[in-house]
Amino acid sequence: MDRRRFIVTVSRAAATLGLLPAGSIACFGSESSREFRVWAWVHGNRERKPEEWLEHFSRLGDAGISGVLVSGNGEEPIEAAGTAGLAFHRWIWTLNRNGDAWVKENHPEWFTVSREGKSSLEHPPYVGYYKWVCPTRPPVREYLKNVVDRVATTPGVDGVHLDYIRQSDVILPVGLWSRYDLVQDQEYAEFDFCYCDVCRETFSGQTGKDPLDLPDPTQDVEWREFRWNSLTELVTVLADTVRARGKSVSAAVFPTPTLARRLVRQAWEQWPLDAVFPMIYHEFYNEPVSWIAAATAEGVGAVDDDTPLYSGLYLPQLSPEQLREAVVSARQAGAAGVSFFESGRLSDEHVLLLKEALSY
Repeated sequence: MDRRRFIVTVSRAAATLGLLPAGSIACFGSESSREFRVWAWVHGNRERKPEEWLEHFSRLGDAGISGVLVSGNGEEPIEAAGTAGLAFHRWIWTLNRNGDAWVKENHPEWFTVSREGKSSLEHPPYVGYYKWVCPTRPPVREYLKNVVDRVATTPGVDGVHLDYIRQSDVILPVGLWSRYDLVQDQEYAEFDFCYCDVCRETFSGQTGKDPLDLPDPTQDVEWREFRWNSLTELVTVLADTVRARGKSVSAAVFPTPTLARRLVRQAWEQWPLDAVFPMIYHEFYNEPVSWIAAATAEGVGAVDDDTPLYSGLYLPQLSPEQLREAVVSARQAGAAGVSFFESGRLSDEHVLLLKEALSY
């Protein structure tokens, strides 16, 4: 039994025996008892009053949504979600620390470095908020471990949902190239991370090679695997931390294992998660709605049978009729459910056809 399956199996057994709170099981269910469930990503809003949160969450519950992945740090949404009967998971930015003033001020050396030798703190690729810390560094892992531990110990939080748990896109989804006036037909140095001193020294210690001395770093299998493994090791640390608090842990990932490995260095099918939420945003890849089924099937076939996969759907790209098609096709492809980005874009027409899709 590999480490990933061992961690998941032990934590589930512990919850069943009463050694841990049952949150990690209750949120997603066991394989035998799992029902098709609907989730929604929700942007936190400090200006929204408690009664407005309750109204919003109640509407989601009435639409058939059973859980919410909520950003921010406010406590008001937690109570409102519980009153509305929704599972509440805190959605956090993990390796993208653009909003973390303390890290930026005190540890600029933690930020990833491109093959050009430029820090993502000072020279963020694509957009100004693409400021990433390095998953290989032990102090980064310890810092993020403490971040998720604080979240997991927050009263009322059922789970921790990891977002931006990846490297910056070495290649953007093809549907976004025109937005940035790019043609990324290969891995260009300015977008290729991470070549910081710690990554180079750690890789050299394992292989005897400096990645900057490789004839073509983009084609070196060991260097590619090193970065996949660096993320997997970090996720394992964070998953252990969350489960030690009796909570579940999930992640938002790129749409398929193949694309995730190639574009953002995620080998997410190996991660020890209680659930995975691939962001199958079809138009980002110039694909039709029917691609959602194919992407879902690839992911379902790659993860363990006891790891539920929730197909992430991008509402701005889906008419109500297309939403119905996407939900039905994801279900037929083996998804344990779907999740919507973002809850505020769920119109009454969407809700009507969502209920229709869930009744099939």
